[in-house]
Amino acid sequence: MVGYTESLTDPSYRGQILCITYPLVGNYGVPDKNICDKFGLPKYFESDNIQPKGLIIHSLSDIASHWSCVKTLDEWLYEEKIPGLYGIDTRELTKIIRQKGVMMGVLVVSDKPIDSKIDFKKLITSEEYNQKNFMSLVSSTDVKIYGESNEKVIVLLDTGTKYSIIRNLLRMNFKVVQLPWDSTFEKILSYNPDGVVISNGPGDPKMCKPTIDAAKKLIDTSVPTLGICLGNQILALSAGADTYKLKYGHRGQNKSCINKENNLSYITSQNHGYGIDPSSLSNTEFRPWFYNSDDQTIEGIIHNNKPIIAVQFHPEASPGPTDCSYVFDKFNEIINLNKR
Repeated sequence: MVGYTESLTDPSYRGQILCITYPLVGNYGVPDKNICDKFGLPKYFESDNIQPKGLIIHSLSDIASHWSCVKTLDEWLYEEKIPGLYGIDTRELTKIIRQKGVMMGVLVVSDKPIDSKIDFKKLITSEEYNQKNFMSLVSSTDVKIYGESNEKVIVLLDTGTKYSIIRNLLRMNFKVVQLPWDSTFEKILSYNPDGVVISNGPGDPKMCKPTIDAAKKLIDTSVPTLGICLGNQILALSAGADTYKLKYGHRGQNKSCINKENNLSYITSQNHGYGIDPSSLSNTEFRPWFYNSDDQTIEGIIHNNKPIIAVQFHPEASPGPTDCSYVFDKFNEIINLNKR
C-alpha cells in the first residue's frame, strides 16, 4: 500500500522480480528525488535508481495524487526501462511461492501476443541467481563522505547499502565514510574509524569473499562492528560459521523477532533470502542474539567478548516507525565504551 518507492530502490532486491500483494499500487505516484532530509539524502528513496529486474502488481493506479508526486509509477518504470506487469492475482502467486518456495521466474515483454512456443523453461534456467555476484551493480566504486564536520568516524562497507543506514548513522553525529564492498582491511583502517558497518545487499553472501576477508580481520583486531542483513551473514562466515539459502526467504514489514537477552518481541522489516546455519554458529565466538518467532531462524548474532553485533533484519527501516532503531544506539554505546 505504501513504501513502493523505497522497496523499488532497495539494492537488496537486485536481480529479483518484486511482487506486491496489496491490490492497488501507485495511488500516490512517485515523489521528487530532489526532496531531501536534513542530511541532504533523498527522503523517499533508498538508492539512486530502481533495483529489481521487474515489478508485478494486481491493479495499477493511472491517476496519482500527492503533494510530493512528480510522476506516476508507470512513468517511472518506463523511464528506467524496468518491465512491469499488472492484472496478475499477486496474492495467489504469493500462495504458490509460499508452498513451493522461492523460484526463478521470467517476464516476457512483447508488442505482439506471446508465442506459446517460447521455451520458458530454457529462459528461466539460462540464469542462476545463486551464482551471480551483484556487488559491481550495487556498491559504490569510489569513496563517499557524509557529515564531514563530525568527529567520530564510521566506515560503511557498501555491499548494497540503503540511504536509511547512512541517515541513522548521521543521526548519531558520526562522520560516515562509504567504501566499496571489496575494500581491504588496510584501506578501512586508513580512515581511523571508531567503528565499521557492513551493510545490506543482494545475493549469496559467499560471493563477497573480499568483504569476508576484511571482516575476519575486523573481528581479530576487535574493531567495533555492526552487520546488517547481508552484513550479518558476512560476519558469521568470517567467524567460521556457514550460511544457507532459505526456502521461502523473509520479506515484509511485520516480521516478529525475539531478543534472547530480554525475551522481548520486536516487529521488524526484513528482506533476505539467506540465513545463518545455527549448528555452525556453535563453532564460533558468536552467540544468537535474535531469532525469528515464526521459523526459529537466527535473526541476529553478538560476539561473546568483542564489540561486534549484527542483525538479520533492517533496523534502519521504519515499520514502527522506530521499533528497532535502538540497534544503532546500542552500536553507539559499544563504540563509546570501547574508546574508554
